[in-house]
Amino acid sequence: MRIGIIAHDTKKDVLVDFVVRHQNRFAHHSLWATGHTGQRIQEETGLKVNCLLPGPLGGDQEMGSLIAEGAIDLLFFFRDPLFAHPHEPDVSALLRVSDVRGIPVATNLATGEGLVHLLLG
Repeated sequence: MRIGIIAHDTKKDVLVDFVVRHQNRFAHHSLWATGHTGQRIQEETGLKVNCLLPGPLGGDQEMGSLIAEGAIDLLFFFRDPLFAHPHEPDVSALLRVSDVRGIPVATNLATGEGLVHLLLG
């Protein structure tokens, strides 16, 4: 599978720990991530990650474009719903295109655990 990985700043540690915990499952797939998240995953797991721009600098839009083109099959986007983000329109567009294309999306640790076991088992 081609997997997209994104996290808001306050959720990066949770997402990186999640990928580390399931590293053996992610290792068999093609990973795409926004800038800092991808760099951290590479550093902590040694997995190859195709890094896009940081989310607020266009990475969310790049990921949305990959989804629209059919180049992403699954998205892990750990969001912080309690904090206003200046790039919120990009986030909304990313989630909308995921819905339009029928891409499974995990927006928090609980849905991430479910999808990793269901789809990457």
